[in-house]
Amino acid sequence: MPTLAAWLMAGLIALPSGGAWANQAPDADEAGFLGALSTNAQPASNSPTNNRTTAHRVQVLPDIPSTLRATLDAVTTAELPAESVWAARQWMNTMEPRLARYVSDAELRREMLGRIYHEAQLAGLSPEIILAVIQVESAFRADAVSSAGAVGLMQIMPFWIRELGRPADELKDPWLNLRYGSTILAHYLAVERGDLTRALARYNGSLGKTWYPERVMAAWRSHWWIAR
Repeated sequence: MPTLAAWLMAGLIALPSGGAWANQAPDADEAGFLGALSTNAQPASNSPTNNRTTAHRVQVLPDIPSTLRATLDAVTTAELPAESVWAARQWMNTMEPRLARYVSDAELRREMLGRIYHEAQLAGLSPEIILAVIQVESAFRADAVSSAGAVGLMQIMPFWIRELGRPADELKDPWLNLRYGSTILAHYLAVERGDLTRALARYNGSLGKTWYPERVMAAWRSHWWIAR
């Protein structure tokens, strides 16, 4: 059976439906979630960290925007445009030796990079930002669980499963975890009108503070930045 990386190279990727994980629940009046998937983000950065995430979490969960469920379902059938295949191949070749620092298995590295690139395309994010967030949140450990209960590569809080009405979702599934995290980050970027610093702070649940965005930005600059 071909790996996802092979499907990515052929431009035939269509991932199963997933969710998005974040450390802060969305505000009740946050509308236009669909717009998040067409919002382009600027790369963020980060620095090496342990396999955990901050304990700052929102305790009271307001209503989830109805458009969030529709978005998660809509991206299921999305495919990578054929014209992006060459760019994807070049990007993966550049990032694979960098990811080897965290993921020793070559096949898993290619699979992970393919998934990250695809999810970034779907969400309108820079794939390097996603890599930086994962580095800060879990150091690429799919089984990471924080003291606050956040799970997986992108440290998704379990309340997302409940609030989205998707009880069968397993957040330790790394590819589903990527879908959750990328979609939520795109949503926050749209809410903050393209302000990546504030979007990252929302993602972490520390809006109004800059320490988390600074860590992600430092990781991006030191390890994932690509000159274009």
